[in-house]
Amino acid sequence: MTLRSALFLPASNPRAIAKARRLDSDAVILDLEDAVAPDAKAVARDAAVAAVREGGFGERVLVVRTNGFDSPHAADDLAALAEACPAAVLIPKVDDVATLAAARAALGPDVPLWAMIETCRGILSLGAIAQAAKELGLAALIAGTNDLAKEMRLPSPPAPEALLPLRVQIVVAARSAGLIALDGVCNALDAPDRLAAECAEGRRLGFDGKTLIHPNQIAAANAGFGPDAAEIAWARRVVEAFADPEQAALGAIRLDGQMVERLHLTEAERILALVQRPAE
Repeated sequence: MTLRSALFLPASNPRAIAKARRLDSDAVILDLEDAVAPDAKAVARDAAVAAVREGGFGERVLVVRTNGFDSPHAADDLAALAEACPAAVLIPKVDDVATLAAARAALGPDVPLWAMIETCRGILSLGAIAQAAKELGLAALIAGTNDLAKEMRLPSPPAPEALLPLRVQIVVAARSAGLIALDGVCNALDAPDRLAAECAEGRRLGFDGKTLIHPNQIAAANAGFGPDAAEIAWARRVVEAFADPEQAALGAIRLDGQMVERLHLTEAERILALVQRPAE
């Protein structure tokens, strides 16, 4: 699954939902939590369910973020989404396995879970969460950097190095369980250089993609988390080299003056899959 860009949209905004069906993001996350005013929660929930049932999002992964378990709205959110069955349900402020187990019990067995890791307790529980991922149907971890910074009492804006080790832990936990890992949002809406730098750093750390808060951030995320021309060319050479009948059975070969193993073939195939996304 290609998830370079995951755009948060308030589910209470029908124009934004309609526009999302035409945007180039890999995922759309209809938000029932932070982006929705307290008196609009029920309206947003109904709109999210209607959007899921209506469809029309093409190849985009349609996800709905519920309110947190400390909210009086969470139970109604989960009950409604259990019937609507979006591509995934994103649970905010996941502190531990128990939070995800409660979400799974409320949703039933069929809807994949995504988890926001945005509390200190959540960071400390990453190992247990990863171990329980398969049993709970967990498919993705998202770095909730804004809430993490707030809970850690970091000055605003937080120094990048303060959150760096926590973001790496999220990637490690995701990879250990075969999960998607998405980096936190960029709060600057009119700073393309900062956004590009965050995307580049996120990719260097191993994230699959980035969560976004505005449509004008999609192109940067898609470019930043997609392979460049040099990577694509390398991947094609690796695949072609291992396809040679004289080398097809080998575990390692010499290519471009480097030793290339079958683990590199797996990576090359992953890179090529990213550039072969079906056109809509």
